[in-house]
Amino acid sequence: MSLIQLIDLPNFGDQRGELVAIESNQSIPFEIKRLYYIFKTKNQSRGFHAHINLKQVAICLKGSCRFVLDNGHLKDEILLASPTKGLLIESLIWREIRDFSDDCVLLILANEHYNENDYIRNYQAFLNKVST
Repeated sequence: MSLIQLIDLPNFGDQRGELVAIESNQSIPFEIKRLYYIFKTKNQSRGFHAHINLKQVAICLKGSCRFVLDNGHLKDEILLASPTKGLLIESLIWREIRDFSDDCVLLILANEHYNENDYIRNYQAFLNKVST
């Protein structure tokens, strides 16, 4: 069983270029309440947390980066390098993001607004949570 769940984003490309439409409850399997993007990481690793309830889709708009996903029993990894693929990250999945290319722009879509209380930032606390 893989933790990697890729979403094919609708690409409406023609001779004029490419266009990807992102819609809540259509191309994304939830209502989008928050989005943010990460860039100029200077190849520093990011993430190192899980969310109790939050679901996310990560889209590498430019360049590439590697996600390591962990549910407490299984670890999986994927290189994101296409603006037409979204990585669905369910709740209670530990994530680490690394190997950012210099030009990486990573877009994150979330189904809830920011809530610090939804974060698990300690790996052992995460393991304790998923083992109960």
